[in-house]
Formats: sequence, structure tokens, C-alpha cells
Amino acid sequence: MVETNLEAVEVVNEAPAEQVKTSGNTQSAPRRPQRSDNRGRGRKGTSGRRSPKKKEFEETVVSINRVAKTVKGGRKIRFAAVVVVGDKKGRYGFANAKAIEVPDAIKKSIEAATKNVHKVELVNADTISHEIVGVFGACKVFLKPAPEGTGIIAGGPVRTMLELAGIRNVYSKIYGSRNPLNVLRATDNGLQNLKSYAQVKALREL
Repeated sequence: MVETNLEAVEVVNEAPAEQVKTSGNTQSAPRRPQRSDNRGRGRKGTSGRRSPKKKEFEETVVSINRVAKTVKGGRKIRFAAVVVVGDKKGRYGFANAKAIEVPDAIKKSIEAATKNVHKVELVNADTISHEIVGVFGACKVFLKPAPEGTGIIAGGPVRTMLELAGIRNVYSKIYGSRNPLNVLRATDNGLQNLKSYAQVKALREL
């Protein structure tokens, strides 16, 4: 009897400190994770909420088309989106992209447009320097400066691009193809071929 009691004492002494005696039985008490007092807070006592980042460019969806490609297994349906971006301060861009879903196509177009940004020099901060005709394929876009208060006399993709570029007073006319992407490319061709007063003076001196 004495030997058994000694063995029992040794077993109790070797048991971990976490065991608790309840109603004559020994059970291990699980450890609970400690909660930190800084829940929902960032470093240095901040609330953890990030202020919304201001967008560098504004974007506008010009057109969305449903396109199909015939392959051996059948037809693959996709959506093509044409998007124009700009900061209304002389910088603009445009692009088109395809995807299986419309939101994905728009997202891809915006990413491509922001990577391909062009710049146009504004006269009096609201119009272009001189008349110009932009050409792309079978599409021609005529642009003419207008006095203050005229507004943008344009329609469709031309108006969208001019607004996002920061041009507020201009006349325009589309000739030929009315495809939105071709119209945007012709308008971009016209804006990129504009010359400032200093550039024209330098050319005349030569």
C-alpha cells in the first residue's frame, strides 16, 4: 500500500501545471488567446481606416460591344469596351479591351488607357490653338477653336475626349466612318498635330 501511494504522488507531481482538479478528476484547461486592446486601431492610435485615394484620371465608357469568335468547338462570346480617361487639364488617353465579363473589359480598358496618356496644349486654358482635321482610316474629324462661352459643339466620342482633355470651347464635325474607336483615333490624330504659336513661328523662320 505504501508503494502504490508513493507512485500516485509521483504521477501527480509530474502532471503539468495547467491541469485543474474538478470533482476528483484532472482535466487540462485550454488556453484562450489574449485579446489585444488595440483592436481596430492602426499604429500610433490611428483608427486604421485609410483615406480614399483621389483618382488621377476620370474615366468614361464610350461603347460596349458583344463580339463573337468562331472556333472549332463553337463560338466564344466576349465583350469589347472602349474607354476614355483624362484629368481635364490637357492630359487624356483612350483604349479598348475585351473580356468575358463587362466589368473585366472596362477594367482592362481603363488600365490600358492610363498607361497610354497623351498631352495637348490648351490656349486660354479652354480651347485649341488653330483649326485641324484629324484623319484615321475612313474617318475625319474637323476641330476649330471657339470663343469663350460657346461650349463643346460636338457629339459622341469626340465630346467625351474633348471634355476629359479639358477643352471647353470648340467646334467639331465628323466625316465618314462613325465607328467610336475610329472617331477617337481621328480626334487624337488632330489633337496631336496641333502646333503652338512658338512652333509655327519657328517653322516660318526656317
